[in-house]
Amino acid sequence: MPENKDFFISYTSADVSWANWIAWELRDGGYTTIHQAWDFRPGANFVSEMKKALEGSERTIAVYSPNYFNSGFSEDEWTAAFADRSLLPVRVRECDIPKLLRPRVYIDLVNLAEEAARAALLAGLRRDGISPRERPQFPPDAEKRKRFPGGLPEVWEVPLPRNPNFTGRDQMLKDLRAALVSGRSAALTQAIAGLGGVGKTQLALEYCYRYAAEYSVVWWMRAEEPTSLASDYARLAVKLNLPEKDLANQSEIVAGVRAWLERHPGWLLIFDNATGPESCADYLPHGGNGHILITSRNPAWRGIGERIRVQQLARTESVAFLIKRTGKDEPSAAEALSKTVGDLPLALAHAAAYIDANEISIQNYVELLGNYSKDLLEPVEKTWVLAFEKVDESASDLLNLIAYLAPDNIPRDLLKSTAANPLALNKSIEALRRYSLIEAGTESINVHRLVQQVTRGRLSGEEQRRWVEAALKLVNENFEDPLDYRNWPACAKLLAHALDAARHAEELTAGQEATGHLLNKAGLYEKQQAQLRSAEQLMRSALEISEKVYGPNHTKVAIRANNLGQILQAQGDLGGALHHTRRALEIDEKVYGPDHPDVATDASNLGQILRQQGDLAGALQYARRALKIDEEVYGPDHPTVAILTNNLGSILQEQGDLDGALQHTLRALEIGQKFYGPDHPDVAIWANNLGRILHARGDLDGALRYTRQALEIDEKIYGPDHHSVARDANSLGTILKEQGDLAGALQYTRRALSILESTYGPDHPNTRTVAENLRVLESESP
Repeated sequence: MPENKDFFISYTSADVSWANWIAWELRDGGYTTIHQAWDFRPGANFVSEMKKALEGSERTIAVYSPNYFNSGFSEDEWTAAFADRSLLPVRVRECDIPKLLRPRVYIDLVNLAEEAARAALLAGLRRDGISPRERPQFPPDAEKRKRFPGGLPEVWEVPLPRNPNFTGRDQMLKDLRAALVSGRSAALTQAIAGLGGVGKTQLALEYCYRYAAEYSVVWWMRAEEPTSLASDYARLAVKLNLPEKDLANQSEIVAGVRAWLERHPGWLLIFDNATGPESCADYLPHGGNGHILITSRNPAWRGIGERIRVQQLARTESVAFLIKRTGKDEPSAAEALSKTVGDLPLALAHAAAYIDANEISIQNYVELLGNYSKDLLEPVEKTWVLAFEKVDESASDLLNLIAYLAPDNIPRDLLKSTAANPLALNKSIEALRRYSLIEAGTESINVHRLVQQVTRGRLSGEEQRRWVEAALKLVNENFEDPLDYRNWPACAKLLAHALDAARHAEELTAGQEATGHLLNKAGLYEKQQAQLRSAEQLMRSALEISEKVYGPNHTKVAIRANNLGQILQAQGDLGGALHHTRRALEIDEKVYGPDHPDVATDASNLGQILRQQGDLAGALQYARRALKIDEEVYGPDHPTVAILTNNLGSILQEQGDLDGALQHTLRALEIGQKFYGPDHPDVAIWANNLGRILHARGDLDGALRYTRQALEIDEKIYGPDHHSVARDANSLGTILKEQGDLAGALQYTRRALSILESTYGPDHPNTRTVAENLRVLESESP
């Protein structure tokens, strides 16, 4: 059995340079160690390796720093070591130590020079009664002694101190480091691109401090202006004591610095806030001797180096930052604030600073932000002022428009009509992308929600109403009929944009007629997708707006009241459905007279509600009236007539008139197949209904044939998990049960129940019906 090592070194990746140095000094001093960076096998299970390391070491050295106490993995390690009294702390950066650990004496390396730190480390081990073993071999995985991480390279020009509140981005920093040391020539230059305020500079800054020990020269340059870039680059000649440092011609000094960098290894250059590749091209050394980081809002860096896209923090990282920075344990409020500001690091930092300075709660800030967003977001807006001012009028107009849409997945196709031609649209998108005001893909574009909010805030009241009405018009024109299943993919892409445009319009009381129209279409789409609660809310809003715009007795009000009735019927609220559908019928009869197609629609829907309520005589009366009107208006072979004759067949079936039901349902199916072809969802409805009638007549083979036809159509159109598929599967289960195939019946009924539970929940009438069918089947199965 292998002998235990003296120390396992517990640290976070933010302190990997310290861990390397400590491991080296311990091995050099005769101790044995387990160090993740050197001893864990590549590709091995991290948790398993960590467990073996803890069990295979006599003591655990905890590398204390702010990052260490914010890491879940580190907490697991130090608590395990604390419990068995094997913890040996080494503090490398100023930090707040958890109350549980405060009594434990630590070795303090903060602010010590290398020799003093080495002496303190080894003296601390001896003081703790730990003697070294015999001197080990030279560490096989370390090619050279690591520079002491408490010091900085002799040539160091980084304008900002390390951010003690830097949170998240850990994997991004690891990936950045891995790319730079990969040896690939293109990877030696990494362009960190993203929206202003998203944390590009902070990422580069943390990289500088985290990996300072790996470089002999670290030089930071302000790259937003040509003069500052040239000046900062040329000053490196003084630090390097180059012969060119005293030349009068700055371009010759720059050439001298570039030549030195091309001959020497081990340097890191940072071009902060560069405007584009052309601004840096003359300053980039060739030869691959060092590393280059470029921060920029402009994402177009191909040909110069590899691009890293920095986006907002993950929500968990935003919440952790706010709690850590403010010292206030309000996770729910921190979650709400993070969502409101779109997890933008700059906005989070300003919020935390305001909370800290004013001694208020995070929840209080959330409430203030709701009422005074323009004032509180002013620091964020200032970050983007230059970008807003640089883009031309066409690009600015595009930004104003998309400020009233949902922030993500705005289809390029939606925006085609906003420009004179595709080239003009591409030019506007490119202009906004250059300043990272948007992200652009081949199919869609995205915009940060705070960019939208600041954009809206820069507009006057009149301009806001103009642009929200333009957004409403654009989405309305492209949101096609949601009752046609072929339009569903396009409707799905536009739903979020319809809802956001309508919400902004309602807040501004602008474009009410267009808002009502759009909400009506969105509600119908949600009904088709069985999102009934959302559909009801949207349709109620559409109805309310229509009543305000048109008055209580307008045909638009009738349409939306009828649609709301259909949604309530699907939810099982037959009383509410009856109320709204009767209202629609009364309005349409008053406006159109008794023989209008809209009256027929209302009457037919009313008949179906009465059928479900058990009033079959009333249902039959309304169904016959509706069919008579539409046959006279459209003729006998119209698809609308097919719908109504099918509805009449359903009522006759429940009355026990199976011959009449069969006649009307067959007629509906024949009209539908002739008009739509064999694979239409209405054909599936009528085939399923025909199967039910044949089942009731005892023709199980015929019932099975038509029900399978319905299932095949619905699976082809909707996929395997739609409520229409559940309807067909339940019907098949019922038929198979009567044929004696209990295994098949169980299979289809279980499938139907699973779909309905997922779609409607366990308490919907349809779900309860199928659940009871399954209970009976399971009780009868062996």
